[in-house]
Amino acid sequence: GEGLTAAEVAMEFTSEEREDIRRMHATPQLYTKMANSLAPNIFGHPEIKRGILLQLLGGVHKTTPDKLNTLRGDINVCIVGDPSTAKSQFLKYVHSFHPRVVYTSGKASSAAGLTASVARDSDTGEYVIEAGAMMLADNGICCIDEFDKMDITDQVAIHEAMEQQTISVTKAGLHATLNARASLLAAANPVGGRYDRSRTLRGNVALSAPILSRFDLFFVVLDECEEVSDYNVAKHILEVHRGLRGSDDAYGDVAFPKASLQKYIRYARTLNPKITLEAQKVLVECYGVLRQGDSLGRSRSAYRITVRQLESMIRLSEALARLHLDDDIKPEYVREACRLLRKSIIHVETEDVTFDDEEEEELGGGGEGGGGDDAPNTARMSVATTITEE
Repeated sequence: GEGLTAAEVAMEFTSEEREDIRRMHATPQLYTKMANSLAPNIFGHPEIKRGILLQLLGGVHKTTPDKLNTLRGDINVCIVGDPSTAKSQFLKYVHSFHPRVVYTSGKASSAAGLTASVARDSDTGEYVIEAGAMMLADNGICCIDEFDKMDITDQVAIHEAMEQQTISVTKAGLHATLNARASLLAAANPVGGRYDRSRTLRGNVALSAPILSRFDLFFVVLDECEEVSDYNVAKHILEVHRGLRGSDDAYGDVAFPKASLQKYIRYARTLNPKITLEAQKVLVECYGVLRQGDSLGRSRSAYRITVRQLESMIRLSEALARLHLDDDIKPEYVREACRLLRKSIIHVETEDVTFDDEEEEELGGGGEGGGGDDAPNTARMSVATTITEE
């Protein structure tokens, strides 16, 4: 239903479904409840679920008045974490949730397989373009597992698809520019298998700076030993195995079933919220704060805050406005977008103690952190608690 207006999509629903959407919209704490209803078979991880919910809703695609440039509306998310922290489970859930999702594994994908290849037609002998994963996921989401294990030459191929949202092919006398308006959901393991707390995210992830800046949200997941959360995870997994949780008919304490979420998101994606003057002021202010924090020198090896992060904030705010079926972006949506972004950016900065200079004081006791009772299948919560902001 891309390109349909809200009224046209509403006409496709029965009166019961429309009533269901109204009832969901009137629910208090809608944002938290919808996020918790995603992936009920995964325990904890509230922040990642929020990020994926906003990715499913997406920002607004815009075209400049002269029709020359299109502004990206898709939100790209990267999950980095230890083995067995349910990263692939998130990708599999999104694959089953959204109708247009292509799931692929990084090691088994070549540059041509992700973008597009030129092959000779067996019947006519002419050269034809064969679509790759990013093109097939047009207007949907492309999930790439084991993102860190891709060859560097293959990663370069998706730079253009991630920001400009097109794929240019020039081979064998064919020149074409193809649409690839897909969001990217990537899961990566840290270098050496486990996340090293003594290094920044740049030292932990084998991704280049251009790719790092193209992701709107980063989530770091640690697998830590903590008695309460280990007990809760084990209990949750056993309930999933016994069929008491995780399935659509046994969603238990989850607020909304999967079918309701799909209809709500389908309707919400037809809205095009506008930025208000108050929201604009808050956006500029939040961006200024992020830039200042970045120039203090604490993030020597992190990627710097660029204008892309300002655009990320706009997209996340638009997705939050869609979530609340709001035609205007309110300042509180911008603040929540800034909070999510800051969470992922601080991960990229000094999330841990840095041992580069012995005379440098340990930043915010990063050695402990994390844990808590938010953990998915043998997983732990994103490491937001390691940071004490100065």
